[in-house]
Amino acid sequence: MRGYVSEKPPVGESSLRESTGQFLRFAVVGVLAFLVDASVLQAALALGLDPYSGRVASYLCAATAAWAMNRRYTFRVPGREGLAGEWLAYLAANAIGGLVNYGTYVLALWLSGAVRTWPVLGVAAGSVAGLAFNFVVNKYWVFRRSWPASA
Repeated sequence: MRGYVSEKPPVGESSLRESTGQFLRFAVVGVLAFLVDASVLQAALALGLDPYSGRVASYLCAATAAWAMNRRYTFRVPGREGLAGEWLAYLAANAIGGLVNYGTYVLALWLSGAVRTWPVLGVAAGSVAGLAFNFVVNKYWVFRRSWPASA
């Protein structure tokens, strides 16, 4: 019977709840990483970098901040290879998401005068584009405890 405190949740309900919590924390980390990304991009532009190379620098800063926060708060799993190895695995795992992110940014620059005026809008579009892919690859590869039972 449902409703008793001592009753275990149905199979899968606990992992769904855990995944939902992780996704929400991942999204919050993504917002914080976006703020790092946008801030570093603005600083890079102020220092005279073009919007393309400035975005490469801002992305690397944001990815490093996101790795540290996801490691500590989202997945709470200590690294298997040590910090440097895990950071490199994180960057490798997120490379496709990063390409989607950067590609969306470049496409937005090409297609939108508003984005050319305010590049941070392109940063936002790129961040949203990579979110789902990056969550899955991080949960099941970089910070995994174990693969899902069906895998």
